[in-house]
Amino acid sequence: MPADPMYEVGRRIAVARRARRLSQPELAAAANVSLSMLRKIEQGSRAPGDATLDAIATALGLDPSQLLTDQTRTDGRVRAALPALSAAIAAYDIPMEAPRRELAELEQAASEAEAWRLNAQYVNLAQAAPTLVADAAAALHAATAGQRTRAARVLVSASRSGDAVAYKFGARDLSARLIDVMRWAAPQTDDPVVSAATAYVRTETFFSARAHEAGLRALEHAIDQAPRPTTEQATAARGALCMRAAVIAGRAGDADAATEHLHEAEQLATRVREGVFGGTAFGPDSVRIHRASVAVSLGGDHAADALNLAREWQPPADLPAERLSGFYIELARAQLWCGQMGPAFESLKVARRFAPQHTREHPWARETAATLRRLRRADTESLASFAEWIGAV
Repeated sequence: MPADPMYEVGRRIAVARRARRLSQPELAAAANVSLSMLRKIEQGSRAPGDATLDAIATALGLDPSQLLTDQTRTDGRVRAALPALSAAIAAYDIPMEAPRRELAELEQAASEAEAWRLNAQYVNLAQAAPTLVADAAAALHAATAGQRTRAARVLVSASRSGDAVAYKFGARDLSARLIDVMRWAAPQTDDPVVSAATAYVRTETFFSARAHEAGLRALEHAIDQAPRPTTEQATAARGALCMRAAVIAGRAGDADAATEHLHEAEQLATRVREGVFGGTAFGPDSVRIHRASVAVSLGGDHAADALNLAREWQPPADLPAERLSGFYIELARAQLWCGQMGPAFESLKVARRFAPQHTREHPWARETAATLRRLRRADTESLASFAEWIGAV
């Protein structure tokens, strides 16, 4: 029997509070809610409203989706923000209003949004993105000559964060428009690393259209235009493009190009530490994850390469949650193809543990869960519950 949603939300709040060594009075004070209300919520006798849930989640350093069991409620909150995000970029290239925030404040907000994006905290991101993108555009139009490159960098970052929500939740036209904003602002940063990151994100439009060969050509052009790998940032920017090119080459069925680009990414990864560079995770672990992604993209006999990698290596838990979730979703797909039904389901559950919303909105995760349910080759009750959660019908 599934747990009562109200009770489960309270239990998750209590577990998160204890993990942070906070008392109930301390959390109530930090969230600016009454102690009696918090106690009732944790006991499961009262359901928190959106504002209360947001306040508690913020005090715990979590996205509200990590406390909810009702994914319909989470999805609704994210999708409700998309029209405002669309309106925010309706006239991005035309000065509309004076900036409402100082540039330094916008830089901090963009950095916070980037962290939410990397950790798949889509409720927080969706709520912040419309205003952030609008304010960043206004700041760029009003920027002095000395501030222009900084303001352009903020708009690129803010638009990328907004795109993450739009793309993951299926608003592909809005995603493409946000990428257009990035492509408009990137040259104004006078930073080829930012232009490389924009080309990396632009690949989403080719994935959406299944125009893999065109996407590969676009990425190879971006690699040719990328800065020489003489600094850590430039090395990571070029390496990220090579990782992306390897994956889309795999989708295009071009094994030779995939191998070539993956090899270059591996060589570049030996020269940097694993980290986030220009909003993209890159390093030896990220390249290993993309090796599995390439194997899954190529399909067929190549899928076994992903299984061999998983037997020898597991990604560190401190990588961005979205990247960890993506690895286990792709591993589940490879396991399914190789007839490993039980392990495939376990991999999906690991993906959900790292990034619930990313997993739930990922079409491959939903497809894998639907296939497992149809074949009835995993624990029936828990698989049925998972399939219902992810929308695999």
